[in-house]
Order: sequence, then C-alpha cells, then structure tokens
Amino acid sequence: MSDTISDADKIRNKRLAKLGGQAAPRPNPSGEGSNDGPAASQAVQDAGKGDAMAGGTSGSQADETGIPDVAMSDLDGTPAPLKEQDESKPKINIFSSSSASTPQQNPFSQLGIQKANGEPPRANVTPPVGRPLTPLKRDRTRSSSGRSSSRAGETPEQWEDRILGNVFRFSLDSDHHIDGHGNQIHYLEGTRNELEEQNEPLRLNTGLLDQAILEAASNLVSDTAPLDYLLGCWKRISRQYKTLRKLGEMDSKVVVVKEARRLCMSYCVFAITMPEMFGIDSPSGSTLATYLMVDDPEDERFMDPEFLDQLVARCKEDESLPPVVAEAAEYMSQKVSKMTMNDDYRPYIMALRRLVQYSPMIDAIAQSEKFLPPGVEAASIETNTVLGPFFAISPLQKEVTTNYFSSPSTLDKSYILNSQKALRMALKTHQNDLLDIVNHFIKAGQESRNRTLNWFALCVNSNHKRRALQVDQTQVSTDGFMINVTVCLDQLCEPFMDASFSKIDRIEVEYLRRSPRIDIKDETKLNADQHASDAFYNKPAGGTSNFISEVFFLTLAAHHYGTEAANSSLSTLEKELKRMKKHIEEIELDRHKWVNDPVRLRLFDEAIKKYKDRFDSGTCYKYSIEGVLLDELTQARSMQFMRYVVVWMLRLVSPEHDFPKVPLKLPLPQEQPEVFKCLPEYFLEDVVGNFKFIMRNMPQIITSTQSDELVMLCITFLRSSEYIKNPYLKSGLVTIMFHGIWPVYNRSRGILGDLLNSLPFATDHLLHALIKFYIEVENTGAHTQFYDKFNIRYEIFQIIKCIWDNEIYREHLAQESKVNLDFFVRFVNLLLNDVTFVLDESLSAFAQIHQLQQELRVSGPSMEQNDRTEKEEALSAAQGKAKSYMQLTNETVAMLKLFTEALANSFTMPEIVQRLADMLDYNLDALVGPKSRDLKVENAHEYGFQPKMLLSEIVDVYLNLQAQENFVFAVARDGRSYKPDNFEAATRILSKLALKGPEDLAAWTKLGEKFKEAKAADDQAEQNLGEIPDEFLDPLMYTLMEDPVILPTSKTSIDRSTIRSHLLSDPTDPFNRSPLKIEDVIPDTDLFCRIQAFKKERKDKALAESNFSVNIMDESSG
Repeated sequence: MSDTISDADKIRNKRLAKLGGQAAPRPNPSGEGSNDGPAASQAVQDAGKGDAMAGGTSGSQADETGIPDVAMSDLDGTPAPLKEQDESKPKINIFSSSSASTPQQNPFSQLGIQKANGEPPRANVTPPVGRPLTPLKRDRTRSSSGRSSSRAGETPEQWEDRILGNVFRFSLDSDHHIDGHGNQIHYLEGTRNELEEQNEPLRLNTGLLDQAILEAASNLVSDTAPLDYLLGCWKRISRQYKTLRKLGEMDSKVVVVKEARRLCMSYCVFAITMPEMFGIDSPSGSTLATYLMVDDPEDERFMDPEFLDQLVARCKEDESLPPVVAEAAEYMSQKVSKMTMNDDYRPYIMALRRLVQYSPMIDAIAQSEKFLPPGVEAASIETNTVLGPFFAISPLQKEVTTNYFSSPSTLDKSYILNSQKALRMALKTHQNDLLDIVNHFIKAGQESRNRTLNWFALCVNSNHKRRALQVDQTQVSTDGFMINVTVCLDQLCEPFMDASFSKIDRIEVEYLRRSPRIDIKDETKLNADQHASDAFYNKPAGGTSNFISEVFFLTLAAHHYGTEAANSSLSTLEKELKRMKKHIEEIELDRHKWVNDPVRLRLFDEAIKKYKDRFDSGTCYKYSIEGVLLDELTQARSMQFMRYVVVWMLRLVSPEHDFPKVPLKLPLPQEQPEVFKCLPEYFLEDVVGNFKFIMRNMPQIITSTQSDELVMLCITFLRSSEYIKNPYLKSGLVTIMFHGIWPVYNRSRGILGDLLNSLPFATDHLLHALIKFYIEVENTGAHTQFYDKFNIRYEIFQIIKCIWDNEIYREHLAQESKVNLDFFVRFVNLLLNDVTFVLDESLSAFAQIHQLQQELRVSGPSMEQNDRTEKEEALSAAQGKAKSYMQLTNETVAMLKLFTEALANSFTMPEIVQRLADMLDYNLDALVGPKSRDLKVENAHEYGFQPKMLLSEIVDVYLNLQAQENFVFAVARDGRSYKPDNFEAATRILSKLALKGPEDLAAWTKLGEKFKEAKAADDQAEQNLGEIPDEFLDPLMYTLMEDPVILPTSKTSIDRSTIRSHLLSDPTDPFNRSPLKIEDVIPDTDLFCRIQAFKKERKDKALAESNFSVNIMDESSG
C-alpha cells in the first residue's frame, strides 16, 4: 500500500482514536497483520498462503459455466465467496437472467432427501439447466446451532472474506455488480489496486475494512447518502453478530464480526457528524434528525434501538456527538415551529421521543443554548426554544380551528359536538407524547431536570400579562401552548397525589422563601400588603426544596396563567361575539340606504363581509376552546390537583398544621399564620375558578370525596372571612356552592345539596358563614359594590333555601339569634334594607312601564319619530330594570318570610320593628291601594311579576309577627302608609282569589282589628302627652325617647334604639362622623328620669281629666 496518508485517513484515524480504538493496520507485504483477537490475527497471517484463494475475493469469479458457487448455509440472499470446487457438495445454479429473482417452481420440489447406510440425509439441489432458483427465507438450511455455518473445507480467511463482502456489499472483482437478490455490489478499485501493488491476496479482511468502507461510502450513486449505505451494513453485521455470539467472545468468527461491527458504527458516526469526510457537502439540515424520523423498521434507513444504544455509548467518548444530537433536536423544533396540527408533525415528535429514551442524548439537548435561551420573550417561547414548538401544536391554532369548524354559522349542534370530540382525541394523543418527552427529561438526571423545570418556570413567569384586563396577544404565549404546559404539569403531579394525602407534608411552603422558580413578588397576596409581603420574603429559608414542592408550585402558577386565563378568554370571547352579532344585525338594517349607489354598496358589502369573517373566526375559536376545556379527563385531573391545593391550604391554617389527620375546628385562630397571609392570591383564585368552571359546565365529574374538602374550604374562609382580603374572591366560594345546588341529572339538589344537609362540618358552620358574608358584602370597596351585593346575596338566598328544611340549621339559627344578638340584628337590618329597596325599585319600574305603554298605545302613532324613539328607549330601560329587580324582590321577600316565621322575636326588637312595619305597610298600600292600578303592565309574567303571589307572601310576614305586641303598635304608629282600608281590600282579594285558607283569612281579619285598636290607643296616648318638650325628642326621629343615651364625642342625647339602628349601617356618630360603637354610648340617666316624670305627669293629668269628665256625666245624668 502507499505510504502516503491522505487527509481523509488522518481525519478518520483521529476520529477513531476518540471513538475508542485505532483502525486495524493494513497487512504488510509479507502477508502479516494484526487484529483484535488471536483468531483474526491468524487469519491475517494466512492471508497470502495457499492457492485456494488465488482466484480472488468473494463472488469475484465464476466457474467454467459462469455460475457462482453458493453454499446451502448461505441461502439468505448474500453473495457467497468463490472457492475451490468440491464436486461432492450439492450445488445451486443461479442464473443471472432477469428471471433469477422469480423461481419457476417451489424449490422444495427440487430437494431429494434420502438416508443411506445410516448416514445423515443429504440435500441434492440440482435444478434443471436454465431454471434459476432464489430460495425463500424459510428454505434456508441452518446448522444444528441455528447459525450460519461455514462451508465444508472453508478456511477462516475464506469465511472472513465472504462474510465481509456479504455484509458491506462490496467486492474486489470489477465484474461483480449485482448479488443474487439484485442488490448493488460496490467495486473497491482503490483497495484492489493497493493490494496488487503490494502483491497481497485479493481477499477482504478486517485490516482492510477501514479503507474499504471509506471507499465504498465515498463512491455511492448520487441519490444514496453514506449513512443510507452504512445503516444497511449495520443491520446486516448486527444480524451476523447475534447469530455468532453464542460461540463466545473469544471465537475467531465473533472477533471478526465484532470488529466489523465496531468499524461500521464508527463510520456511521462519521456520516452523522462529519459527512464531508465522504466527499459530499454538509447537508443544510440535520442528518441525524432526518434518519430519526424514519419510523418503518423494514426501511434500511431506520435507526433501530440497538443502533441508538451504540450511538449513545459513543456520546460518552466522542465530544462531537452531543452537539449533533442537540442540533437534531433544534432542527426538528425549527421545522415544527412552522407547522400546525393540520400538518404532518407526528414524525418530528416521534423522532424526539426516540431521542429522549437515552440520558446522554437528553443531556445534550438540555445543554443546548436554544433549550433555554436568555432573554426570550413570552411570545417567542413557542418558536425560539427547543420544546416550545412541540407544546405550541394545538387545536387552538387558527388554521386548525377553521379546519374543524368551517362555516360555523351553518353547523348544527351534533356536528359541533362530534368535531369537538375528534379535536379532543387528537389533542390527548399529542399531550401524551409531550408528557413522555418531559418525563424522560425529568428522570434523566439532576441537570436535565433543573433545565426542564426552568423552562416551565420561564413559561409561567413571562406570561403574567395573560391575566391583565386587556390582553395584547402579541405579547404573550397562546392559549393552546399554555394549556399544554398546564396539562403536562398536572400529569407530573399525579404520582404524589394519592387519595390519603400521604405526601401532603412533602409540599414545603418554605419553598417560596428559597429563591423559588416562580415569580410571586408582584402578585397580590391573600391578606398582606406589598410592604408586609416584601418583609416576609426577604427573610430566606434554609434548606433545599424537593421535586414535589417544585412541581406543585409550578403547576399552581401554570393553572393561573394557563387554563384559568383560557377560561377568562372564553368568557370574554363569548361576550364579544354577542356584541358583534348584534352589531352585524344593526348594520345590515342600513343596507337599503346604498341600493342605488353601486360603488358604496360594494364597499358596504366588503366591509360587512370582513366583519362577518372576523365573527366566524371568533366562533371557530370559541368552539375549539370549548372542546379543549370541556375534556372530562383533563378537568378531572385538574380537579384532583385542586383538591390537593385545598387540603394543603386548610392544613396551613389549621392550628397545628395537621389537617386532614386532625379535624378542622372553626372559627380559625384570630392570629393568622404569616406564611398564609403572604401567599399569592391566585393560589385560592385558581381553586375557585377551576371549581366554578366545572360546577357550571360539567358537574357530573365531581366525586363525593372531592366535594367534602371543597365544602370545607368554602365554609372555612366564609366563617373566618378575615383571613382573606378580597371580597370578590370570597364571593367565588359562595358561587361554587350556589352552582353546586343546581339540579343536575337525577339529583334535585345538585352535586352539593345533599352534602350541605348531611356533613356535620356544614350543619355546624354553614349558616353562620353565609349570614356573616351577607353582612360583610354590604361594602366591597368597588365602585360596583351596590349592585354586586345583590347578586351575591341572591346566591346566598338560594343556598339558604336549599338547607332551610333541615331542622338542625333552624335550631342553630335560633341559638345564634339569642347568643350573638348584635350579629343577628345587623343581618336583619340589612335584609330589611334590601327588601325595602328592591320592592320600591321594582314597583316604581312597573308604574313607569304602565305609563309609557299607555302613552305609546294612545299617542304613539301621532308622535314625532324622535319623541317616539325616546319613549321606546325609556320603556326598554324600565323593562330591563323591572326584570332584574323583580327576581331579587321575589327571593328577598321569600327570605323575609322564612326568617320571620322561625325568628319572630328577632324581627320585633326596638331598633328593627318600626322599620319593618313601615316597609310592610308601604308595599301593602302599593299592591292593594288606589295606586295598584298603575302596576298593570302588558305581559307581566315576562318580568317575573306575580302580584298575587307577592301579596300572599307579604300577608304571611304580617301573620308570622301577629303575636308580637310591639309589632302591632309599630304598624299602627306608621303615620304614612297604615290605612285600615288596605287591610280590608287585601281581605277581599285573598278571599276572592283563594290565596289563603279560612284559618289564615280569619287570622288576617282579626289582626286588622288589632291594628285598629292599637291605633286608637296610640292616638289617645299621644293626645294625652300633648306637646312634648324638644329636649325629650329624639334628634333624628323626632319621637319621644324611651331610653336616652349620650354619644361620647358629640355629647348628643339620642334614643338607644335610634343610634343602634343607625350603627347597623354606619359605624360613626351621626353628628360629627367620628367612629362609634354601641358599647361606647353612655346612658343619660338624668334625661331618662325627667322623661319618665314628664310621662307620668301627663298620664296622671289625662287620667284626672278623664275622671272629671265621668263625674260630670254622672251628675248630668242624675
């Protein structure tokens, strides 16, 4: 051989040294050489001996008939080496005609199996001349050991030559181009020339293999890449190795095959990492990625697990391989970044899944700069990180939504549901692939795990703007991407979320003070301001956080910026679509204006088409995001995680932090744990949002065990509401229970109704918690608080109605009204305020509707257009107001009826009773008095207005309080609205319409008489008192004070019942606005005594005058 070493040889030797071994030296002119084992060494030493191989290498020569000799053991389609002819051995004649690959008859018919003289049977294979035979795989003759056997008389050198030629499909014979199966044979001209120059035998051996492989791989046809050829060689040499390795590692044949396999692998690595070594330009993409995407095991380009195992082993030794692996992942990521779920993205994700089966490859990918690039913005994560494009694949991509729901306005409900089902199936498969990839990154090692968790942290920390009131979609990641991130993290949490909460103590709250991955600095806290929060978190905690804590808090953040943000996006989109639909209808009404102007009509039609296209696009997205979010499995998994969050939060506030092992007791300690106060508000907000969404859309997936902890959470933070600062967050707890009592399927009381009536924790604390929040919501601090409180209280009423039939609750309520008097008085006062307000608003709205309808009916046709339009708009506003307030009126009056029936004494306390009597008299007058005719409106049922039922319930309230003497006098003292005629009119209506039974009618009539008697007595008492000194009059009510007290700051004397009533809604001194509590007032004993003396004096005087009158009458009669 030439002594000159080419550049390719230098590169090759250098690379092979890195790969764990130098290429075997080529044989010297004396025929000596070296190999990795003694058998191979002997084979090389004998390479020049004997003239048995003088004819050349395997398959390079034919016999006199031109038919190559093939051993029976080689009927696997590989070319057999040329050797000395042994006439005693069976032969197979294979013609090189075009019909050679198609046998004319079954080869078994050619075999004659005989047994003579006790010898083993012989196979005589002598097909007729001219009939070629290509043996089938099942016809191959095997040795007793199940492996390819050597031909009888074949030397180790001949066997080595034949096997290497068959495996690598090359030859030193220039005339041998095709093997028996039509495969291309590569002629090694350069190798042959060197052998001839050095007078070496023309025979292949492992010493020549290095040069031979390089020559063959460098001279392939134009459409064949070096790696295509080498992978085929790898598969064939691996099969040989598997067949022979039973002989033992020291067997000469095993040594040869093992060395050939090693060299083949080395050149595969060269083809991947340095393709220019073979005289070709480096491909523009990733060579490794291209082959990883071949998923057919029958394809010779398929990288089987065994090949990848060997490649991974080289990664540890060859520093050039990890960058190539990272490059492959980056290349696939870049390709996927330009795809949607409509495209053929699966080969890329399957290729990545194959890569991440191996820890060294995972390490290589995780160390890539593009895995976690510095300074990447939220909107770029999906395209500029390795994992981003794979997570971005989603049915929520614009092209995909229109593919599933094209022409959305024409689709029926069944089509939409079927499309959403198909969408969910495709997404579920993709999300399982993502989980598999992430799981391998997490389990591969500490470094890759940290890099992966940092990538998830990047996803949530850079997307804080997704929860802004107005979201700029160009500045944040997409819904589809963030939902995939959230679902993946949910699944990572599954292993530690067992039903018994055995690992709940592994979630360390101190994680938040150990430089956590999640950024909570600017988040609103549950019950701490920014200063207190900063002070707390500036005190770092010691220790290191475990994986459970890491993934738990990351998942919480992902829910907040992922699925919960998507829920908000869906709500906003639904409102926007309603607005757009109404706008389109309004615009289309103006089309007639442009009928006679073709140019403007065309512009009009183009503009409205664009608007409709936007509407259709939004509708497609709405259907798609509904399909994604309403997946039962995903939401069940999410709910399981939220259940863990619930228990973890209750554990934090429990006195000994031992919940659920030890039952929770309420109320919670007044001293709140600092760590709880400084938790981000979204920890609870995620729970509330998640369960509200599920309760509203898919309550059937909630299990009874999950409901227990959920109800406990709601009651705990309503009962100890001071633990949470945000009133709207607490109102979400009410909403969860409100949705939980909606009738669903066969459950008339919903998912939570039965539980609220049976769970001891609920029966002990729920009613107090609801009443407490009813009071608290009076002032939320928002500019919409006046209207918000009615919506919240409506939901509270529904929950109370659900539990009212439970005797346990009513007993607790009665006890509460006695023990906690001030608390209950505040509730009753606010209830009366609500009843008074909503009744007044409702009845005023109906009076306005009556007037406007009458005006439009009588004068409408003759009105000016502007006047008529103005009247119609006012009518529409009044109708909306009436409908809204009437619903609240019905519920509020129903509540008043329930509570007065159960707690009559509580509603007739001095600070309450007069207001209640005034309210009842006023509304009775509105319903049956002279102005009742103003309430008659068209289609009253559309507003929920049922005056007969409303009258019946107000009468029930009167009857509930008939035994209370102070209530009777309070009604009689109502100088504005008490009218005996109203009670008589109500009696006629109740009787005529059969709204009450005989007993109730009799009681009602008797009560009317009691009011008359009380009125007469009260008038007489007032007459007896005569003119009352101003100092005895209450400064606010101008009535005679019964229990005067002095206000400590203003020094004003006022009746105790008056100031108590004032403080129920305003905790200040009414005369100077300074803070005031009822406990601060001072009894005005002197004034009380003087008032009593005044009353006694006037009473005695009145009595004396009365006796004098009687005496005069007696004398006159006498």
